[in-house]
Amino acid sequence: MIEFKQVKKYFGTVRALDNFQAELPSGRVIGLFGPNGAGKSTALKMIAGLNRPNRGQVLVDGLDPRKTRDRVAYLPEIDHLYPWMTVGKAANFIGTFYSDWDQEKYLGLLSYLCLDENMKIGKISKGQRAKVKLLLTLSRRSSYLLLDEPLSGIDLLTREEIINSVIRDYREGEQTIIISTHEIGEIEGLVDEVIFIQEGKIVLTGNAEDLREERNMSLVEIMKEAMRSGR
Repeated sequence: MIEFKQVKKYFGTVRALDNFQAELPSGRVIGLFGPNGAGKSTALKMIAGLNRPNRGQVLVDGLDPRKTRDRVAYLPEIDHLYPWMTVGKAANFIGTFYSDWDQEKYLGLLSYLCLDENMKIGKISKGQRAKVKLLLTLSRRSSYLLLDEPLSGIDLLTREEIINSVIRDYREGEQTIIISTHEIGEIEGLVDEVIFIQEGKIVLTGNAEDLREERNMSLVEIMKEAMRSGR
């Protein structure tokens, strides 16, 4: 389980998270939804142990996230790949850092995503780079998978491949996936639980199916209503 306990995070005068309080259950697919600048990326970076709160506490399985990095696979929104590397060299590089790297899984995903180890990262398309980022993240057998805006700026066909790869890889009940995005429509059917945030605060949270039935709305419509009303 991941816990946020009255977390506050500031970057200078900018308030990224404000009394952020949440429990993210294990073994589920959780959507962290909200507009750009809502604090979604900050929350994921805290789970990954890359940011520390100014106040409050973040716990992963009851521990400080800096002690659980080997359990967490994090896909950042920014392109972090070295352009001079081939896909194979990037995989070898990542694999040396994590004991949960699964070479068989990597080779299976490499084929499924129609990638080649000899592709030079600096010379492939944006869509292919997105698939390489996902490949290197999913090739770990991590307990927690954090995906920050995985569909941002990607063409429709590549988005479908990315979504299908996440579904294909998911170990239900064993793995927790947290997807941060403002593009809800394309992953609505994937998430079990949702957290809607705005200006660093949670405005609504709950089971995705229950919310749809209670309000007779899609998650996109629910988010719009929640952002207008603040609840």
